[in-house]
Amino acid sequence: MPETIKKVEKTDAEWREILTPDQYYILREKGTERAFTGALVNNHDDGIYRCGACGAELFPSGTKFESGSGWPSFWDPINPGAITLHEDKSYGMRRVEATCTACGGHLGHVFPDGPAPTGQRYCINSASLAFEKKAE
Repeated sequence: MPETIKKVEKTDAEWREILTPDQYYILREKGTERAFTGALVNNHDDGIYRCGACGAELFPSGTKFESGSGWPSFWDPINPGAITLHEDKSYGMRRVEATCTACGGHLGHVFPDGPAPTGQRYCINSASLAFEKKAE
């Protein structure tokens, strides 16, 4: 049975108060950080990747892989309901946008060129994520 996702709603002013300018631009205005600049691109620690805005669990570290794209890439979310997918026709392209189901924050995009078993590549902005390292 899918996990129930608790919705997080805040005003624009509240988001601006708790997010850095970069996080706000990416999570709330659907921006993108430059490739290979994100703090979590080369993170290889064991743990959980959470939404950088609301803290919802999004990806287990075991699904992260090196895609060479310049952004953290994952082949599967922590549970099917954690990520919501939307058609994105911006910039004259046709892509699939990934957002946090809990708060609606923009995470990145999903492409059908990932590894088995899903074949998916969740290409996610580091600024959209918070990493919680597994306790040793």
